[in-house]
Amino acid sequence: MAARTTTETVGAHEAPVPRRLLAVATRLFAERGYDRTSVQEIVEAAGVTKGALYHYFGSKDDLLHEVYARMLRLQQQRLDAVAGSDAPVEERLRAAAADVVVTTIENLDDAAIFFRSMHQLSPEKSKQVRAERRRYHERFRALIEEGQSSGVFSDATPADLVVDYHFGSVHHLSTWYHEDGPLTPQQVADHLADLLMRALRP
Repeated sequence: MAARTTTETVGAHEAPVPRRLLAVATRLFAERGYDRTSVQEIVEAAGVTKGALYHYFGSKDDLLHEVYARMLRLQQQRLDAVAGSDAPVEERLRAAAADVVVTTIENLDDAAIFFRSMHQLSPEKSKQVRAERRRYHERFRALIEEGQSSGVFSDATPADLVVDYHFGSVHHLSTWYHEDGPLTPQQVADHLADLLMRALRP
């Protein structure tokens, strides 16, 4: 898979060391796979020493965690802003549903690396990531429950299943979406968000 734009795309040797290491690690993990990329290859490509890597990241495992965590932080910030607005709940949910699609596509290598390599995280990091994802999903689910309790959305399907339905589609984006395909990120986001809203229609 060719490396795509991520939240940390930077010039080769112009960025601060942590960002440079993360950009290089993302590219190598995407091209070769996490388990086939060595720490030595990362530091050589970034033009730094192993000591510099271990100063900012305790291990290769920390790099893998940060690849995903930076995307999730962005998505959480955007979801919190949307969910906390004064807009009607149907507008807030649709905006949140579309945003997670767009931000995932814009950071597709990050998402692909994570879902391909999550099982290789240490137990501690895996637990941390699951907690971070759960917080995001719970905020998203709260929007669905708000609409269901007020009668705006159908309550025929439990909110947990609705969340799984939408995020199942999001998690598979890295397996089929291509930048040169017929749909833009926003068009894909609009289609998937509309599917979700139709499923919740009373």
